[in-house]
Amino acid sequence: MASTPLNALNAFLAVGRQRSFTVAAASLGISPSALSQSIRQLEARLGVPLLTRTTRSVSLTEAGQRLLESAGPAVDQALEALKTAVARPGELTGRVRLSVPSFAVESFVLPILRRFMARHPQVEVEVRVEDQFVDIVEKQFDAGIRMSETIQKDMVQVRLSKGFRFVVVGAPAYLKRRGTPQRPEDLLTHDCLSFRLASHGTLYAWELERGKKQWRIPVRGALISNDPAVLHGMAEAGLGLMYTFEPTVEPLLKRGTLRLVLEPYAAWVDGFFLYFPSRAQVSPAFRAFVDVAREVTAERP
Repeated sequence: MASTPLNALNAFLAVGRQRSFTVAAASLGISPSALSQSIRQLEARLGVPLLTRTTRSVSLTEAGQRLLESAGPAVDQALEALKTAVARPGELTGRVRLSVPSFAVESFVLPILRRFMARHPQVEVEVRVEDQFVDIVEKQFDAGIRMSETIQKDMVQVRLSKGFRFVVVGAPAYLKRRGTPQRPEDLLTHDCLSFRLASHGTLYAWELERGKKQWRIPVRGALISNDPAVLHGMAEAGLGLMYTFEPTVEPLLKRGTLRLVLEPYAAWVDGFFLYFPSRAQVSPAFRAFVDVAREVTAERP
């Protein structure tokens, strides 16, 4: 990378947004050492430190935070102008950044991405998969995907799914070996595959309901994971009961490799929504993404 103020500024923005030299270097196609040198030269030119580095983390100084907030949008706009200059007439360019939970990727995110990227191949799409809640404004995402009850009231919400149930499921082999729970309290004596919340490290208490009565069961078991795919695999293998939302296990329920447990107590939620700030200046690329999301959702059975 040539040592120019603009290149150094772009390098700083990459590190400031990713909070990682390794990830930022990979996105820029340079080595971490070259990236570090470029930022040191920028700091020397400005006469102030922009980043605080330790062996484990990278954080912004006060000056670095001001530079990120003031220069970031301008640099993004300049890069977008370059893409627009070489695009064919009528061809959409730009970037869309999304924050999505892992358990929404297969059922809801990928169908939208496949159609959108086929229709608008010059738009760069970044999808950050993380199950902890993310402030999309602070982290400069265009939008997030979450269940409606976890979305701030001042956000625009675009429905991606119908309402669905959170259900308890188990493999036939497990139910034959351990029996089928009949009441929510019975879960306390069963092997339950636990999900650890990334946001604050606690184990997720299973939420059930019947009529106006609700339960939060602090289940325990031999396996804990923050990856739904791991829990699905272990449930199919008969190692324990799993709590999940019904659309992700519908194929397994149809095949009979998993069965519903405590179905009368399944909790209902309103569904997944794409959300973004109501006061945001929506780019043409993101507006097109929202249009595709609405198309795909409307075609769902």
